[in-house]
Amino acid sequence: MTETITNWAGNITYTTKELHRPYSLDALRALVAGSEKVRVLGSGHSFNDLAEPGPEGVLLSVAGLPPVIDVDRTARTVRVSGGVRYAELARAVDAQGLALPNMASLPHISVAGSVATGTHGSGVGNGSLAAAVREVELVTADGSVVTVGRDEQRFGGAVTSLGALGVVTSLTLDLEPSFEVEQHVFTELPLDGLDSRRFETVMASAYSVSLFTDWREPGFRQVWLKRRTDQPLPEVPWAAPATEQMHPVPGMPAENCTRQFGTPGPWHQRLPHFRAEFTPSSGAELQSEYLLPRSYAVEALQAIDKIRNTVAPVLQTCEVRTVAADEQWLSPSYGRDTVALHFTWIEDTAAVVPVVRRLEEALDAFAPRPHWGKVFAVPARVLRGRYPRLADFRVLARELDPGRKFANAFVQDILGD
Repeated sequence: MTETITNWAGNITYTTKELHRPYSLDALRALVAGSEKVRVLGSGHSFNDLAEPGPEGVLLSVAGLPPVIDVDRTARTVRVSGGVRYAELARAVDAQGLALPNMASLPHISVAGSVATGTHGSGVGNGSLAAAVREVELVTADGSVVTVGRDEQRFGGAVTSLGALGVVTSLTLDLEPSFEVEQHVFTELPLDGLDSRRFETVMASAYSVSLFTDWREPGFRQVWLKRRTDQPLPEVPWAAPATEQMHPVPGMPAENCTRQFGTPGPWHQRLPHFRAEFTPSSGAELQSEYLLPRSYAVEALQAIDKIRNTVAPVLQTCEVRTVAADEQWLSPSYGRDTVALHFTWIEDTAAVVPVVRRLEEALDAFAPRPHWGKVFAVPARVLRGRYPRLADFRVLARELDPGRKFANAFVQDILGD
């Protein structure tokens, strides 16, 4: 069947004319073994050509495989198939009295795709979503099924892998006892006077904290605090409580967002910003994100403030979050406690790309690592210098995919071989 296949935002149209959706593991293995080039399309939430298989390659989805959500209450783990999305996983886990340590702002995205690109939530003590993975199962180039566990030396390259090692068919994740969260929203946190110490105080004031601004003025228009009810109430002398339900993107309907005003609710209904039954964010958008050492957070914000007249005209909203260091070799948070600067742009590639380049120039001194699935222009040769374990990942890729079946142009450029 011939079809036009695009990503979620519609800014990428894939060259292939067919999306393969195998409905069994055996069918998937046969498809992979018999194809010259293979890439996997998850929930399609990447904004670049990360999933592009090339005109002769095979683009496949694992969403057709039988969904598996196998919770082990004793071990506090869950085995989940690659096509499952966080919203459905979270509901199943919560029904067993357990919880994921963290979630991204969107519950709509697939588990396998999220961890493969280093996607994250927020919180000074919370690692990326990949930090919860204890085992990954994938189909490699010859159709074999390979399992890599946390106790293996190669595990550091196996999860946040950009799809370069094989097709992820399942993941096993750590869980913890279920908890409730209150979400409090505040307004107007000025940039003036926000030094490193105060920034740390703000970002550590709740389990998960996000700052939002449109950069039309210095400072932040909204501060979202997500407090676990089993943790102390934060003191917030630096901002005023919001008087109405808020959306991070000005002008968008606030009913699309998770419940605010401190009303307690299950973790999976508060940690994301957006409700699973609504279109996330604004829908018509492009996105970029840069992750850099948290110690540079205030300096980086000041650098953006100096060019805000360039940034603001094409910006819908900017979100600032924190991520704890992790050990995945290609994770943007590898080896360093991180501040993440996320930009939701207008849906206009020609207008956005020059601003992205200018933004990257302003942040270059802080060695930012762009989110793998978003719009960026940092040259691959520069990125290779920002990942100290890239050589180890290259060795692992040669081991599991010696013929480069899973390495499209994007991956080949990053690996540099």
